[in-house]
Amino acid sequence: MPESAFLDRKVDSPHCDKAGIPVRRHFDPPRRRPPEGRHLQRMGGPIFSVLIVLLVAACSKPANQIAIANLDYWTCTMHPSVHSEIPGKCPICGMDLVPVTHGREKQPRPSEFVVPVERQQQIGVTYAEVRRRRMIFDIQAVGSLEVNQAQILECVTRVDGYIEELQVNSLGDRVAVGQPLITIYSPDLRAPEQELVNLLKAQASGSVSPASMDQLISSARRRLQLLNLGQAEISELERTGQPTDRITYRSAVDGVVSEAPMKVGMSVKRGDKLMTVLNLSDLWLWANFYESEVAFLREGQLVKIALPALPNRSFEGNIVVIGPTIDPLKRTALVRIDIPNPEGQLRPGMYATVAVQIDAGEGLTVPYEAVLPTGSRMLAFVDKGAGTLEPRFVQVGRQFVTLSDPKQEHYYQVTGGLREGERIVSSANFLIDAEAQVQGAVRDFGMEKPEPGR
Repeated sequence: MPESAFLDRKVDSPHCDKAGIPVRRHFDPPRRRPPEGRHLQRMGGPIFSVLIVLLVAACSKPANQIAIANLDYWTCTMHPSVHSEIPGKCPICGMDLVPVTHGREKQPRPSEFVVPVERQQQIGVTYAEVRRRRMIFDIQAVGSLEVNQAQILECVTRVDGYIEELQVNSLGDRVAVGQPLITIYSPDLRAPEQELVNLLKAQASGSVSPASMDQLISSARRRLQLLNLGQAEISELERTGQPTDRITYRSAVDGVVSEAPMKVGMSVKRGDKLMTVLNLSDLWLWANFYESEVAFLREGQLVKIALPALPNRSFEGNIVVIGPTIDPLKRTALVRIDIPNPEGQLRPGMYATVAVQIDAGEGLTVPYEAVLPTGSRMLAFVDKGAGTLEPRFVQVGRQFVTLSDPKQEHYYQVTGGLREGERIVSSANFLIDAEAQVQGAVRDFGMEKPEPGR
């Protein structure tokens, strides 16, 4: 039969499709599906052996390698720049390398941010603990030396007259107690002197009762004393019975002449100043303390004093007076300190710096470097572990220094925002602050109130 006829013939058989086209030219019996579970045996023993070997290897894998399946690399805690794909020793210091993983970590709060530990080591971050210390600090102020007002002798005439003699006439002359300073001739002295002489004569004659005479004589002596006659002049008058028209002023203190305006022959009126003598054995130092510092001051406190004019000397004094008012412009109070001046090195008008040591007891403290000023508030970074940091505004008091510490490190008193035992960043604060700004960590906590310190 021709092939075309065979193609045109439609035969419904397993050897032809529906169009009658042959699909097989020879008999091929269908393959049977093997029973369930028998194809492993058909796969043969080699594949099954490989699976067993892999399973045993996985079970024998060290536990530490299983725990760090999400390993990134190995590094050295002392040298973070060292990176290795396999564990081993640091080529620099020989320490065991530690794994760095990228596993899921605790998500920081909105006000927290993360600086990896190795990054902190690179930028030199260190930590300090918030703890209690004894707070001893100095309050410093400035002031100037002045003359002790109670040690100023002003010779003022109480009679009219003329300058007859000047025993001391130069500024800066040193005088001693009882030393003559100036002599005045005054006719006003004759009458009261003559009265005393007459009373003494009457007492001697016995014409007047002794009781009344004693009272009159005492009043006459008192009148002469009010005219600045000294006891020596009055005694000389009683001895001689001869009134004089002259009065000699004597120094009542040891000191230095600061004013001597009179000349011999000049006329003087009652109330005129003849001479001024300053006693410089002790001086007053008036210092300006801020109103926030006055509460720490007490009368009698010891004060250390330094003067730029005497850089190699140090002086001490005691607080005598604490001013009752505050200067409305300077916001300061005047405090008077008495300073002994036995050697005479201190001079009125000298500029001085004073320091008062205050012991405020124990309190919560942080290192001075751990607090970052941000305008009107202070910022600290609290360690939350695993490189997580929390920026926190804190309230601080005064700055002080631990005297028992050889380094004399400075600290802040903490009044709010931190708790005892917390760890805070104590160095590289500016770099950490920059990282916090980049990560937006201060966005959600800027208005939070600081926690009270405990």
